[in-house]
Amino acid sequence: MFELEYEFREQDLVHFNELQLKNNVDIQASIRKNRVFVPAIMCLIGIFYYYYYGNILTTGYIGILAVAWSILSPYSMKVDMRRQFLEQYTETEKAGMFGIHTLKIEKDHLIELSPAGKKHKTPWAEMLRVEHLDKYVHIFVNIDSAIIIPIEKVKSGDLDKFARQAEEMIDRLG
Repeated sequence: MFELEYEFREQDLVHFNELQLKNNVDIQASIRKNRVFVPAIMCLIGIFYYYYYGNILTTGYIGILAVAWSILSPYSMKVDMRRQFLEQYTETEKAGMFGIHTLKIEKDHLIELSPAGKKHKTPWAEMLRVEHLDKYVHIFVNIDSAIIIPIEKVKSGDLDKFARQAEEMIDRLG
């Protein structure tokens, strides 16, 4: 049947996890709260300083700090989340995860051969969907995990035909 070979990199894993977080309503609400409430409290402290002590300079510094927090905190959180994603895996797991992967479509399941040489069979009935993005194709195995195929790193095989065949197999047997 169809076979596909591609390279999976650390940045592909980070991209998928960031995409999952971007679609997570609770985390996005937490980021918005952090961006609004902390600077609002800082501004209230600045106003208190101005009225109580009459210190406009300190009030200005606090206001600048509040604006900087509002602008820079999402980027800081993003860097921290990237670090946390990668810390979830040991160096041995990373070595077995990143590198050349081979996918093969068979009648009842999808076979994945990892760089560590492990062969993993996933029945079509357990898969959810295939998602096409600008730079990636995701074959979702469950709600929060997927086989991530970076389009630019496909080494052999036709990704479009492979993805269409995988969608058909999931629809037919899923």
